[in-house]
Amino acid sequence: MTHLPPALRRTPLAVALACLLPLTAHAATPATDGSLMAPGDTMLTISAEGQAHRAPDLAVFTAGVTTQGKTASQALSANSQAMTAVIAELKKAGVASRDIQTSNLSVSPVYEEQTAQPAIRPRRTVGPVIIGYQVSNQVNVRQRKLDAYGTTIDALVSAGANQINGPSFTVDEPSTALDEARLEAMKTARARADLYARAAGMRVLRIVSIAEGGGNFAQPMMFARAKAMDAAAAPVEAGEVNLSANVTVQFELAP
Repeated sequence: MTHLPPALRRTPLAVALACLLPLTAHAATPATDGSLMAPGDTMLTISAEGQAHRAPDLAVFTAGVTTQGKTASQALSANSQAMTAVIAELKKAGVASRDIQTSNLSVSPVYEEQTAQPAIRPRRTVGPVIIGYQVSNQVNVRQRKLDAYGTTIDALVSAGANQINGPSFTVDEPSTALDEARLEAMKTARARADLYARAAGMRVLRIVSIAEGGGNFAQPMMFARAKAMDAAAAPVEAGEVNLSANVTVQFELAP
């Protein structure tokens, strides 16, 4: 039976609460302060992590071109020409249009400090002077043919890319692996709760609440820059991706 103050017993809220609140499986006994206490009022909160391991099937990296010119239009024109060649090379390597996305396009002035040199007075700085413009264009790339990654990078460098960062290896469809990690996390939490309960001379009565924390991908990170490339294809090892799930479970213990 749901216990409510007399003033609330005939209100619509009381009726709703009576329908929603579950019946307890144990009898409540009055405590010394007049409140109701059940035999299983000892709470235990456990945080646990589960992991699943997968071979990655996706490499994510950025590729781009930075150019300079005396005017903004000159720098932009040179950049557009080079970037068009880079994107064409990506598609030639089998990267689909949906896996190529512009992440940054910026135009900024290039400054040079100028110093005035009067014949008598000491030198004084007159401030920066614009001597040209720099344009940077970068795309995020998802490559699904991992065995072709090194060859693709070399082709991008030959096409004019001078900014390459990555790759970050991941799993394209992580749902199944994450579910495995969630199951492992729950099993770990329950086993740990049983251990604590036995150590305290009690037993696990029920699960009160479950909260999932943020999962993550623990993955090998590799870095490649254009200046480090040579005629040979860049060696790349994809390794293994670890996917994890975290749960916080509250258990109710009883004697």
